[in-house]
Amino acid sequence: MNSRSSSYSAHSQRQSSVVPERRLPRLRSNLSSVERGHHGASTAPAVHSITEEIAEIKRYEDFTTIDWVQDDAREQLRRRARRKENASFFARDGILGWRGKLRDSYEAGQAWIVVTIVGAVIGVNAAALNIITEWLSDVKLGYCTTAFYLNEQFCCWGAENGCDEWRRWTSFGLANYLIYFIFSVLFALVSAFLVKQYAPYAAGSGISEIKCIIAGFVMQGFLDFKTFLIKSICLPLAIASGLSVGKEGPSVHYAVCAGNVISRYFDKYRRNAAKTREILTATAAAGVAVAFGSPIGGVLFSLEEMATYFPLKTLWRSYFCALVATAVLAAMNPFRTGQLVMFQVKYDRTWHFFEIIFFILIGIFGGLYGAFVIKWNLRAQAFRKKYLTKYAIPEAVILAGATALLCYPNMFLRIDMTEMMEMLFLECEGDQDYDGICEGKNRWSLILSLFAATTLRILLVIISYGCKVPAGIFVPSMAIGASFGRMVGILVQALHESFPNSRFFSACEPDVACITPGTYAFLGAGAALSGIMHITISVTVIMFELTGALTYILPTMIVVGVTKAVGDRFGKGGIADRMIWFNGFPFLDNKGEHSFGVPVSQVMTSSDMSVLPSTNFPVSAAEHILDSTPYSGFPIVEDMESKILTGYIGRTELRFAIDRARKQGLMSPSAKCSFAPSSSSQLGTSGNPATPIISSSPAPLTFDDIATSSGQQTVDFSPFVDATPITVHPRLPLETVMELFKKMGPRVILVEHRGRLVGLVTVKDCLKFQFKVEAQENNGHEEGNGERQQDMLWMGMARVGEWMADKISALTSGRLRLPTRIAGGSASASTVAGDGWLAGRGEERSPRPVDDNRHDRDILDGTEDIDAGVELEDR
Repeated sequence: MNSRSSSYSAHSQRQSSVVPERRLPRLRSNLSSVERGHHGASTAPAVHSITEEIAEIKRYEDFTTIDWVQDDAREQLRRRARRKENASFFARDGILGWRGKLRDSYEAGQAWIVVTIVGAVIGVNAAALNIITEWLSDVKLGYCTTAFYLNEQFCCWGAENGCDEWRRWTSFGLANYLIYFIFSVLFALVSAFLVKQYAPYAAGSGISEIKCIIAGFVMQGFLDFKTFLIKSICLPLAIASGLSVGKEGPSVHYAVCAGNVISRYFDKYRRNAAKTREILTATAAAGVAVAFGSPIGGVLFSLEEMATYFPLKTLWRSYFCALVATAVLAAMNPFRTGQLVMFQVKYDRTWHFFEIIFFILIGIFGGLYGAFVIKWNLRAQAFRKKYLTKYAIPEAVILAGATALLCYPNMFLRIDMTEMMEMLFLECEGDQDYDGICEGKNRWSLILSLFAATTLRILLVIISYGCKVPAGIFVPSMAIGASFGRMVGILVQALHESFPNSRFFSACEPDVACITPGTYAFLGAGAALSGIMHITISVTVIMFELTGALTYILPTMIVVGVTKAVGDRFGKGGIADRMIWFNGFPFLDNKGEHSFGVPVSQVMTSSDMSVLPSTNFPVSAAEHILDSTPYSGFPIVEDMESKILTGYIGRTELRFAIDRARKQGLMSPSAKCSFAPSSSSQLGTSGNPATPIISSSPAPLTFDDIATSSGQQTVDFSPFVDATPITVHPRLPLETVMELFKKMGPRVILVEHRGRLVGLVTVKDCLKFQFKVEAQENNGHEEGNGERQQDMLWMGMARVGEWMADKISALTSGRLRLPTRIAGGSASASTVAGDGWLAGRGEERSPRPVDDNRHDRDILDGTEDIDAGVELEDR
């Protein structure tokens, strides 16, 4: 037995013969025989204590996925054990005592306590960030003489004819231009430095990662307190720097961070990763609610975009968390206007049916905008990942400086994007006129300015979204849509004024404003937001809550519907979904429909499995497998010849069983372990059903007897074996297996034929096959052209950098020398595409276990390119 290979790897060949019968998958519970209650309430506390001990040791590894089936089984066991404990200690005459009732009430109310606390924290944080952001954005243009800490709006509160308290920095336009540039660069520098130095996960939006986390993916550090703190500090700096980024996506990130940090103080969520996802879903809704001032829209956004599993209890908790966060934000009233966001407006005019033609035009723009920006932003991200990974801070500084230089001359780009939308949304009535935007004489100059703002902002969004500062894309997209919509509205208004008696405008009443350009800006913002995210219902509700105008529900639905149709025609999902695809996260989208037409046998892994025999397996061999393989679990078969499947044991459970057996009695290197249940293993030596049992011969009398008897010892590990894993037939369609992963969330599904183990399949296997099919459809032509364009662009940038370095050295007479050769860019596209969670092992990187039966995770190599760390190979 000792000569047997310690790896015990089963190299099973796939079944090539046609199987006459076709069975449905056998969906089994992940509970062992004891956990399923064979011994009733008497064993529940004992099993629970061992389960809790294992859970305390076991932590889901970084870049793995949680096992929803296992966590649900553990939660059910915990509830049964608690009921048994209550019955033992608190019951009096068959009636649960008041202490037990109080304990049960606290247990049931933990979720509501958590969402209440988290909602309040999110509301306070959002109000503080709004105030800080407005001040930082205005300080680039001037200062308040009465109180330096006031922004322009508060400094000039109540002023009607000018504001003497607010002053520009100088009376020279060129000097103000320079000061504006310096502030922008400084804010971007501080933000990028803090992110890179203290919390790399605080960069970007975070929505795509949070979608994967809520679906079960584990990213340690992405939702911790440090990320929450740095994200909250750097977000106002990034927005005030003038970069074409927004706060809505990062608002979701810091809200979910708050939910994760606070929920960890409660045992119910600290020890159950699946239950924690319910809180994260609720806090995601609160993040959108405070960002848009739209609590119902936030709940619908969480339902439509974030959650893969959304039961009714999660809906209520999301609603309550969003309600608390919005109420706290309203109580703090950061804008002192009674509004939750700066661009919240009220419309009292109606619309006409002939305007539907122009509404459809705006919807078409929204769909085309989303498809165009997503396509080119992904190319920019690929270029950034390949060449700019080591230059995160210079990249952010250069982008901020270039944005400031380009945007300052344009009145719509110079100010903050939320303030710009407030200007564009308003109706031209009374004193609601900013810089002559409502005056007819400025019409054509405004059209040119709006067109330039739309075009330039699109370019800036493409290259800015994804840089290593907190950056969202919601508000920049809305600002682009608002500028385009206002431009269309002004053109329609000019058309009506040129042909007032036309039959086309017959619905307009005389002496009454017929066209409201502000509503076109409002609809354009909704169209662009829908186009970039590919969401519909939540956008409609958010825009309705922003205006409160019930009459514009129908135009909003028309615009969003057209945007959705155009976006689906030219794109393959929103920016968050495409970023998940780009980064290679193990995420199966519920919205996706697949038709591969292949059985699971063509996707499963059959040769790279570590299989354990159910009996007479040396403990030393089990320890060697744990030390030499990274697999997170091991199938168990009757013997290595027949490979009849009997169960599955996790890595942590096997390690725990071995360590516990060593503490219990004599363990020699020749000891054997058994994974097959026996009559004595149902109740252990002390009534503990999950304690390894050591059987031996009678007590030895001599040292020779000790050696002989120790070699005959057997340790029973069957209580730790999952005797009912989820198994499927090898001819089951791959689409059905993917639905099992989506609906049930197991880590691994075993494939058996007539009881014989033939392979296993994971989410990784399904996604690799899906990407391979997509690559074959695209034939790789576009990818190859994109790589050549990236190489040419990088060579051009390198030449410009060398030229600038030479000029600076010449101007300073050699006293100041900059590097003349830029590093990076040596990695091939295939290396970059394979450098991730599902890529092969790197020679210079330490492996880390992942969520399936194999180990394919590369640890990040010291750079702050977090997105480069998780990708599928062979894409």
